[in-house]
Amino acid sequence: MNDEVANAPVSDLTGRARLRRAALELFAQRGFEATSTRAVAAAADLSPALVTRHFGSKEGLRAAVDEDVLRRVGAALEAVPSGSGDLMGSLGEASARLFGADPVLRGYLRHALTEGGDASARLFGRLLAGARAELDRLAGRGDVDQEWLPFQLLCLVLGPLLLEPVMQPNLDEPMFAPEVLARRSAANQRLLRRLIEP
Repeated sequence: MNDEVANAPVSDLTGRARLRRAALELFAQRGFEATSTRAVAAAADLSPALVTRHFGSKEGLRAAVDEDVLRRVGAALEAVPSGSGDLMGSLGEASARLFGADPVLRGYLRHALTEGGDASARLFGRLLAGARAELDRLAGRGDVDQEWLPFQLLCLVLGPLLLEPVMQPNLDEPMFAPEVLARRSAANQRLLRRLIEP
């Protein structure tokens, strides 16, 4: 979901956008399998028939939500200048801003990536392709396994998001609070620089 849609009042959205927003929020709370198209339509204050009309099926609705989420992730990464003197720092800040500021996005990705199945694998594959593209923008790669490096990057970025429910009880502060995100991001950047820089 782009920022314009995410921040728009519900009354200003098209039926398609309202359904996508409602699906994002419900899938984030309950997961895809536990959310019916009727529940999505009710949350959007629309007829259930409109889900089929706009998206063809519940799977089509999920694919549309995935596309909006991936578009948001891509836009955040594209905003990082490739000529930055501290590209790792800029990437860390972009991902911290994106995930830290949006508990719905975190919840959605947590459910979407852990429910398993083809749709989960496709979403992870798209994120993996994005990680590979971002790593290609870096100057050096150091002495690392090139195949596993993008997986390691995703583990660092997505690990706290996926494990938030079990990590949070072991921390004294909210793990996505700005100051905690800044510390975690800095630690990740130091680790990645050791791996990537020659």
